[in-house]
Amino acid sequence: MTYVLHYAPDNASLIVRLALEEMSVAYETRLVDRRAQAQKSAAYQVLNPAGRIPVLETPDGPMFETGAILLWLADRHGMLAPPPTDTRRAWCLKWLFFMSNDLQTMLRLVFYSDRYVTPDQVAALRAGLAVKLRESLTCLDAACRAANTGRDTGAWVFDGNAPSILDCYLGPMLRWCDLYPQSQQDRWFNLADYPALLAVARTLETRASTQAAQQAEGLGPAPFTAPVLADPPEGSAL
Repeated sequence: MTYVLHYAPDNASLIVRLALEEMSVAYETRLVDRRAQAQKSAAYQVLNPAGRIPVLETPDGPMFETGAILLWLADRHGMLAPPPTDTRRAWCLKWLFFMSNDLQTMLRLVFYSDRYVTPDQVAALRAGLAVKLRESLTCLDAACRAANTGRDTGAWVFDGNAPSILDCYLGPMLRWCDLYPQSQQDRWFNLADYPALLAVARTLETRASTQAAQQAEGLGPAPFTAPVLADPPEGSAL
């Protein structure tokens, strides 16, 4: 079947779009209107009871949770991740779940701080998260560096030249670290501080998958290394 990706511009669905494009598999997109809170509608919650984006409709039923979708696609198509019998599988899985459970979870707290704490606590929460996010990015930078210098023989890609699901996950999260929050006083991220991650981001920007996503979601000319707010042809990134 043709997959159906329920997406909103510059949301976590971007990660899945990159993987689908890298795999060159057929898929359709259905815009989820965030301005109308369509992700909270009864119809959408049939697909994802949590009411979050993305959802990927598959022959096995609707899939949600970004990391789960990526792993399912990789195993289904035998691409972008080592197979279960490969000794490098463990390396890939540990960093996939690190990005899902650690980095993306903290970014969600940054984006939606007011959903978790009272207004007077938002600044303190974001300041604390900035410290922890820098620590996590330092870990990822070291993992990329070890993989690309051959010092970690269990590594699986993580260099952008032959992208894996890890690269598809990483690029958009680096983008969001730079873009949100937007106020100068809250800025905590500088991609140049993480040279191995910067190298991955630069290579990803040369991929046809990124170019397709740029056009579809209005991401600008350098979506990972010099991001600007999305200007999508349809829908809203808000």
